[in-house]
Amino acid sequence: MAKKWAAPSAFLAAAAIIVTLMWLYGGAGETDKPASTTVDTTQGVTDEQTLDEQPPADTDKAIQQSASEVMKWPADKSQLDVVAPFYDAKASNDDRLAAWVDGPDNTLVPNMGVDLGKDDKSFDVTAALSGVVTVSEKNPVNGNVVQIKHADGLVTIYNSLSDVQVKVGDEVKQGDAIAKAGRSELEKDLGVHLHFEVRKDGKPVNPSTLIETASADAQQ
Repeated sequence: MAKKWAAPSAFLAAAAIIVTLMWLYGGAGETDKPASTTVDTTQGVTDEQTLDEQPPADTDKAIQQSASEVMKWPADKSQLDVVAPFYDAKASNDDRLAAWVDGPDNTLVPNMGVDLGKDDKSFDVTAALSGVVTVSEKNPVNGNVVQIKHADGLVTIYNSLSDVQVKVGDEVKQGDAIAKAGRSELEKDLGVHLHFEVRKDGKPVNPSTLIETASADAQQ
């Protein structure tokens, strides 16, 4: 029996010694290597390069500047038509009917902005107020969309754009060109146009009323 167990015992002992040596050797080698060297180094370099190439915007200054401005139409309204007005629940029946627009799947939806256009031709779209771009993307329903944040809880939204010239994080001044009028699937029957929305604390506001009131106050 002693002879029968001698060989397996020797094999197990030798295997244990080899495993121990391999563990010690591997551990000693790993202690010389910093953990996650590649990930940490790459992340650090990327951050530094981004800061060097794109300095942080003074967004507070850009937004605060809009507090002293009077909102303007984002296009030359004297040369354009209101092809779809804002839906006001307190307006007359005719005005409310005119403010319904074609939605997806042949549905009608109330217009929460003002749509401007003329003869299916494109035109320049500018920032209604100074602020910071918070959205600049292509939407399958609304077309190219830009959203700008301003002071006092105001946000302006520009849909159905083409040739967008701004990106998220950009500071814009009132009157800066941000895009051109284009088309959208939501209001495709309007052709080339600009859909312009204003929201105050997240709620839609009639741009016509807001701009006319602000202009009248500024003239007093």
